[in-house]
Amino acid sequence: MEKPQNQDDNSSEQKNEESGLKKRNFRRICVFCGSSSGNRPSFSAATLELGKQLIDRKIDLIYGGGSVGLMGLISHTVFNGGCNVLGIIPRALLQNEISGETIGEVKTVLDMHERKSEMAKHADAFIALPGGYGTMEELLEIIAWSQLGIHEKPVGLLNVDGYYNRLLALFDKGVEEGFIENSAKHIVVSAENAEELMRKMEV
Repeated sequence: MEKPQNQDDNSSEQKNEESGLKKRNFRRICVFCGSSSGNRPSFSAATLELGKQLIDRKIDLIYGGGSVGLMGLISHTVFNGGCNVLGIIPRALLQNEISGETIGEVKTVLDMHERKSEMAKHADAFIALPGGYGTMEELLEIIAWSQLGIHEKPVGLLNVDGYYNRLLALFDKGVEEGFIENSAKHIVVSAENAEELMRKMEV
């Protein structure tokens, strides 16, 4: 596993004068999501809402580079809203995940390991939308990197219609059975909608 370079996050936090609490200001967020749109309209609706939240906060998007499914939807939304988009895609997936015109800047890498390393290097935080094995694998690896101290960046889970309920329950089971430290439960921040998730991650 190739470890990402630690980034200087001194610009990711600023003082919230009204509350007296530190509030994170993200410049770039990496979004993990599916190259399919899924079976529920709510998945696409949540993706559009997340894109709007990024635009409102002037946050650039780092994502998997595809132009189809939820990947295509989030990249189009953010790009059309005036923010920068960087897609990172392994050469082997170009034919499967890119259909038609690419969005923003697309960086081609050798393999999945390099893709995740580049995503982590460029992003200030991570959010997972509903997705399949690839999305879950990316999410779990970035959680593991946090547990190992490789990064200290927020990891958010957009739990649309309870899509990730069983995964969250599995995390709890891991704690219960002694495989996950109780202190590591804080790594993942989850919410049912994009606005709430962004608020939680900014604290």
